[in-house]
Amino acid sequence: MQYPHYNPASDNRPLADEELDDLDELLAALPHEGAMNIEALDGYLAGLLLTPGRALADVPGQDWLPVIWGGDGDADPAPFVSGKQRKKVMMLVLRHLHSIATAWAERPQAWEPIFSFADGDDEDTEYADAEDWAAGFLMAVELAPEAWAPWFDSGETAELLAPVAALGSEGGALADASPAERDEASRKVPDAMLALWAARQKFGDKA
Repeated sequence: MQYPHYNPASDNRPLADEELDDLDELLAALPHEGAMNIEALDGYLAGLLLTPGRALADVPGQDWLPVIWGGDGDADPAPFVSGKQRKKVMMLVLRHLHSIATAWAERPQAWEPIFSFADGDDEDTEYADAEDWAAGFLMAVELAPEAWAPWFDSGETAELLAPVAALGSEGGALADASPAERDEASRKVPDAMLALWAARQKFGDKA
């Protein structure tokens, strides 16, 4: 089947809260175990946009879209109840992708990743947990490991990526950490992503 390409020049509007909820429900209803939830999707899209040395607009849609529902290119399990539903999911995903890129470019300090939050022991404490978001981000890394390797090995970028690796890796450094420790790492992620985006823009497709 044909998959759409990401077009950074599109005029797609950002998803409203209701549409984000709709996308979350559509993903949750998919029968495939590998399907992402909305948090993992948000991290995955961020990772795709940040991939060093590669413009996502040049990457065929079939190389990255099916991963969202646990598929693998043209061999994907097509777990949608109809072609209309699959098209709707893809269009919502592309709009959300575009909204992340637009936010980073135009109003970076207003951007917020989609994390889980849990109440602490008292009503005034709330813990962020970016595990699913980070796991999604690392799925984007897995699509281009050679491109990412220098950033995970380099001092400055490695430090920025450390919370993501610790939270999202299976058996990572924070797998058995306390909620407070996971919260501390999770809250480092937004600023780290903006710093990586700035580095990505500085070096462009030669990053």
